[in-house]
Amino acid sequence: MARLVRWTALTAAAALLTAGCSGGSSDEDKDDGGRSSAAPSAAVPSGVPKALASQTLDWARCKGTDEAPAPDGDWQCATLRAPLDWADPDGETIDLALIRSRASGDDRIGSLLFNFGGPGGSGVSMMPSYGDSVSSLHQRYDLVSWDPRGVAASEGVRCRADEAIEAAESVDSTPDTAAEERAYLKDAADFGKGCEKAAGKLMQHVSTTDTARDMDLMRHVLGDEKLHYFGISYGTELGGVYAHLFPERVGRVTLDAVVDPDADTMGHAENQARGFQRALEDYLESTGQEPGQGSRKIAGLLERLDAEPLPTSSPGRKLTQTLALTGIVLPLYSESGWPALTSALEAAEKGDGSELLALADGYNERDPSGRYGTTTHSQRVISCLDDKQRPTLEETKKLLPRFEKVSPVFGAFLGWDTAGWCHDWPVAGQHETPEVSAPGAAPILVVGNTGDPATPYEGARRMADELGKDVGVVLTWKGEGHGAYGSGSDCVDSAVDAYLLKGTVPKDGKVCS
Repeated sequence: MARLVRWTALTAAAALLTAGCSGGSSDEDKDDGGRSSAAPSAAVPSGVPKALASQTLDWARCKGTDEAPAPDGDWQCATLRAPLDWADPDGETIDLALIRSRASGDDRIGSLLFNFGGPGGSGVSMMPSYGDSVSSLHQRYDLVSWDPRGVAASEGVRCRADEAIEAAESVDSTPDTAAEERAYLKDAADFGKGCEKAAGKLMQHVSTTDTARDMDLMRHVLGDEKLHYFGISYGTELGGVYAHLFPERVGRVTLDAVVDPDADTMGHAENQARGFQRALEDYLESTGQEPGQGSRKIAGLLERLDAEPLPTSSPGRKLTQTLALTGIVLPLYSESGWPALTSALEAAEKGDGSELLALADGYNERDPSGRYGTTTHSQRVISCLDDKQRPTLEETKKLLPRFEKVSPVFGAFLGWDTAGWCHDWPVAGQHETPEVSAPGAAPILVVGNTGDPATPYEGARRMADELGKDVGVVLTWKGEGHGAYGSGSDCVDSAVDAYLLKGTVPKDGKVCS
């Protein structure tokens, strides 16, 4: 079973659609010979051993991998050592992969860290492709990202082989019979066992709190007194947790496509059912269809696929209900994907599932050779360590009518997902909801998009309220897609740039239409 959506990275979804680090003076930094270490003024994280706090980053040209070639331009990579267990900082360490590009101008502010979401998204892979979108910020910041612990080059976890992933696509994610329910939960439990075997003791040390502590060590070793940060999607939750742990070290922090910090596992699933249904109805209206009627038509297609999957042009593969739903979700992440959704739905209605399958493969990181990416693996390992709630089969089934009322298209899948995602997970979760209160922190810019499907707009206001009075500042965009910055609004981009480059905080409640 592969989860359809959690808090997926904004830029990853956009890229799939198109496919089918230090302080001190800037002059000194430009001349460091590819090495950098903490500036004397950078606040030292408490409890960190001297050997880790004083480590030097050996920046060098990034190397290509089997998944991607080395990035063009002046991107450099390095490795940061951090404690495996932050409760035992003097013990075993873990290596974290970093990437950076130096500020292009002379008036350098410091490093600007990016997390693109997931959890489980690779910042090392994503940062170079996002660089052009933040060229205005690049003038005064070193652009820095990393693979969080348990992700890609930072001890990334692979819980299941490619052949097993493809075989699991036949498991019904909205079971209708007792036998299908047993198969669904067995597949979920087997995935967890695979993660435990692959991750070992790392399985207990990949939480959002662990990564927030890594960020503070990173800030120090990069040489910054304060953390300047841009978090997208899940990255907003990570930013909120950092602000709670280290309010005095919050610099200029922007949170875009905001996760609702008040929502538990059930709440997130209901939020996403509502968000994707809202986005689907906006899409349907744009094509001249009545939203209710259009939704019922798509729900009817999915029901037929549950009984009889469609043939595709991919040898030996059919379009199942779950794959079709995944294919519908991907184009809703960006308004630019809506034409692809129209074409794929029209083809499916005519009996050809190839286009929806191709969209689903994009979301699932499956290449033409049948190799799958590991974002979902890392995502599950991290989120199931974070989330304490483990809804039972009975609890989920009682709530299914409520989910289906919220969304006739996405409700059943997201409802069932609450039972399967962390079913029989080998490690206990840490909390019901994350703690993000940050009294005394500098103002944090919280950007919400009214048409966001994956992290519905309501989460932005709740995040600002939880951060606290005079901390959370909401900027609203009346737009479409997952995230607001760089999505076509000069109003949003100007406000965010003024905040990050000049420290100009917009009025709380500012609206960009």
